[in-house]
Amino acid sequence: MEDDKVSFGFEDVSRDEKTRRVKGVFASVAGKYDLMNDLMSAGVHRVWKANMIAWLNPQPGETLIDVAGGTGDIARAFLKRADEVARRRRSTTRSMAFVSDINEAMLVAGIKPTDENMPRVACDAANLPFPDRCADAVTISFGIRNVVEIDQALREFRRVLKPGGRFACLEFSHMTHAALQEAYDKYSFNVIPALGGFVTGDRASYQYLVESIRRFPNQDDFAERVKAAGFAQVGYQNYSGGVAALHTGWAV
Repeated sequence: MEDDKVSFGFEDVSRDEKTRRVKGVFASVAGKYDLMNDLMSAGVHRVWKANMIAWLNPQPGETLIDVAGGTGDIARAFLKRADEVARRRRSTTRSMAFVSDINEAMLVAGIKPTDENMPRVACDAANLPFPDRCADAVTISFGIRNVVEIDQALREFRRVLKPGGRFACLEFSHMTHAALQEAYDKYSFNVIPALGGFVTGDRASYQYLVESIRRFPNQDDFAERVKAAGFAQVGYQNYSGGVAALHTGWAV
């Protein structure tokens, strides 16, 4: 059983309070979310996400559930890769990608007229409205640290995966060397909130996002929680010296 309090940045708050505040954060920044990701990472987040899609190796006819999927960039990339494989095989089989998010504003902000096979579902990551063993892949990118019930969410991801299904979680993490961490902390706390304030008019939300990264478990500790949720062949890859990490596992 998790403690009564959970972290919201450097604060410890009730579960209901974190849910309310996280919704407020992403409702505030939804319209500029993708732009801020590009500015904060100098576009490198796109490389990290491309690496995640390569690991997933989408195939025609597969179903993805992208949790905290917000603007839909992961779902689009998954479907694009699966469609490319289908064309090479001269197959007409199409894939499906559900974009789920607790924040309706993020789902709405991400809708594009060209989107196909991308249903949006407003739901909590810890209580997914999908049947058992329905998905070939589950992903969550830069969202797990905002989830209130992280361990329950991980169990949900395992529940909805078919045997042999893949789980991939891309998240900001901890640097592999202390000197790099010190430099990254200076950048994060001095630049990102100020940049967020300038671009979105909401410095406080980006202050929270920076703090939430520091409160998130390190790579080894989070990998143990993925294992505890029932995943097999659990591992992780560090990107950019640990600025981000791709955590992976398989359903058996």
